[in-house]
Amino acid sequence: MANMSINLVLYHGSMLPHEHVPSQLRLVRTRVLATNRALQVFTENCTCSASSSSCCYYFHFNGCSCRWKRLVRSCSTIESVIASDENYGNKQVISVTPRLYDYILENVREPEILRQLREETASMRGSQMQVSPEQAQLLAMLVQTLGAERCIEIGVYTGYSSLAIALVLPESGYLAACERNAESLEVAKKYYHLAGVSHKVDIKQGLAAESLEFLIQNGEAGSYDFAFIDADKRMTPKYFELLLQLVRAGGLIVIDNVLWHGKVADPLVNDSKTISIRNFNQQLMEDKRVSISMVPIGDGITICRKN
Repeated sequence: MANMSINLVLYHGSMLPHEHVPSQLRLVRTRVLATNRALQVFTENCTCSASSSSCCYYFHFNGCSCRWKRLVRSCSTIESVIASDENYGNKQVISVTPRLYDYILENVREPEILRQLREETASMRGSQMQVSPEQAQLLAMLVQTLGAERCIEIGVYTGYSSLAIALVLPESGYLAACERNAESLEVAKKYYHLAGVSHKVDIKQGLAAESLEFLIQNGEAGSYDFAFIDADKRMTPKYFELLLQLVRAGGLIVIDNVLWHGKVADPLVNDSKTISIRNFNQQLMEDKRVSISMVPIGDGITICRKN
């Protein structure tokens, strides 16, 4: 069998009631057993007992040529990860636990109208498609920092991210909101009205690619400052190419779900959506038309600045 590398996260110590072990842990364990390789776990300079809340783990698969690697440091309040490539040194990067994520949410300045929309959407089918509050806050800040006046969103759903953007646009601002689902758009329209931003939002119901092509044919190429893509993942490359024509030099294009629940880094996951996202991420790495930054917020976003 070829050399292999398997990442495994172990949770040690008592957990708070809401800190459930994620399903990914069970899946990883299944894969480990399927390899027929024995797993050895060692602890570093600590005693792991029932009363211990802090351990450092080393993992090694018998028969695997990879070196010992410390993958996770787990303490009572934090978890951090270290890159498997030694050339990155031992820099520890924070890993978001349920407790830490609750803390992050407590420190999001979420406008009351957005909270109301979020809570209404939570009971709807497909609510997982709504961006998280900390993502929406970042999108709004990017729009403000850029001084954007003309924006595009691909994939509105019930309008949480588009409303966050519209709220920070100037009174003369314009947001082209592309969405094909009429039912979810009714919710978005209601909250645009309640927030007093309906005059800033131009809803384009239908296929997003057709809407973008119409804008280009209408002579609007290079006239937009900011764009956000959060729609059919297999269409992302098409949307990106069209938005590169519509967004001005120096403008931003932000793509959501670039980490896809971690599936993009798992070689055992090869469904069509995951492959599409994985390929697009690689294409962006090689695309000299934009400067990029992949940010592990929400389900992962990549911020692209058009050169």
